[in-house]
Amino acid sequence: MKQYDVAIVGGGISGLASAIYVARSGYSVILLEKSNQLGGRGQTIRKKKAMLNLGVHAFYQDGKGESVLKELGISLKGANPSASAVGVWKNKVHAIPTGPLQLFSDNLFSLKGKMSLTRLMLKLNKIDTEKIGTISLKEWAEKEIHDPMVRFLLYAISRSNTYVPYPDLHLAGPALRQLQRTFSGKVMYIREGWETIIEDLTNQATLLGVTIMNHRNVSEIKYDSRVQKIVFNNGETLEVPKVIVTAGLEETYHLVNGAENTKLALWKSQARPVHVACLDLVLRKLPQPDADFIAGFWIDQPIFYNNPTYVTKMSDDGSVVIHLAKHLGTSTGNPKLDLHELEQAMDVVQPGWRVEEITRQFLPHMTASHDFNSLDRNDFSPGPSVPEIPGLFVAGDWTGRGELLVDASLDSAKRAALAVIEELKVEGDMYGHRRVIQRT
Repeated sequence: MKQYDVAIVGGGISGLASAIYVARSGYSVILLEKSNQLGGRGQTIRKKKAMLNLGVHAFYQDGKGESVLKELGISLKGANPSASAVGVWKNKVHAIPTGPLQLFSDNLFSLKGKMSLTRLMLKLNKIDTEKIGTISLKEWAEKEIHDPMVRFLLYAISRSNTYVPYPDLHLAGPALRQLQRTFSGKVMYIREGWETIIEDLTNQATLLGVTIMNHRNVSEIKYDSRVQKIVFNNGETLEVPKVIVTAGLEETYHLVNGAENTKLALWKSQARPVHVACLDLVLRKLPQPDADFIAGFWIDQPIFYNNPTYVTKMSDDGSVVIHLAKHLGTSTGNPKLDLHELEQAMDVVQPGWRVEEITRQFLPHMTASHDFNSLDRNDFSPGPSVPEIPGLFVAGDWTGRGELLVDASLDSAKRAALAVIEELKVEGDMYGHRRVIQRT
């Protein structure tokens, strides 16, 4: 195999972003993806002329993720929905108040609750989430929101936009920041699915000379006093001095022999991967066309409903794409029961939907995030380097600095890439042998 300055393990959004940063600095990069398709959880599946993301996907703007994409020359294509959501309580659908008229016409909240919700909506965007301190979302809510129903609604929205169903463990700062973006209209649904982001990143990487190899399953990262080579599951090897692993924490841990003696062991012990059961439906049309809201939050169940075709194109023939999710947290779930509950949830908001169904996709146990900002973790700053193994770096949603989901994936990719670039520059200056590609 040709020699490279940097190998990147994992061809998802984090791997592609880190590859672009490193290649932009003139270093040679190889990106290794074990499957036949790039994108990871950012893939879009085309079924019956519809574009199905892998479960519910929304891009939260005005954050680290969007900033990184702008630096990489990637423009988001999609739409921001107007406020249009319902809350489901005891199988009854209620409009979530977004203004004075709705606030006082709906019967979901008591008068006291309506006043409490009004105060919350007025106060939320004024909160400096960086100054909240190390407290949980639940502790913050119980101090600031006196009406229980308003708190339950807050928790329902928070678990839907973070995938974290643990308000007693989720740090208040990151959770409230995500709520601010939700209530201020910073939620974007990507036109024709997230594969458009993956395609743009792939094109950028290719133009910069990144070597992309699919079907390259890494089995081990060999090191002595520092990283030496990558071993593939077919026995082939690749000598390389720097490796960025953008896989999940569990997979990363198993790639390193002796990982139990490194920081990877601590990061693994404190991680809480969160999972979700997803039912993605393609319908000819909505059986209840007046109920064309973008989101539905179950207040008394960990279920979420989403209709991205309310605001953007998700099919070539006008069919409607609906995503339903059941938040499993750290549990494995029960696929048969979870599917039944998701279908029942659909019955509540769109009765008669079964006769309109064209096709579906059921993902019984998808990993939404490999970790979250948990109150009881011992290390809030995993990565980008693995201190005990010079030359080994990590990126991905579990290596965030308070970011969530794709923000964590993209910002950690930048951190890892910049750390690698800095080491390569120092070593090149020290030893006088930089293998730099001249760009025109």
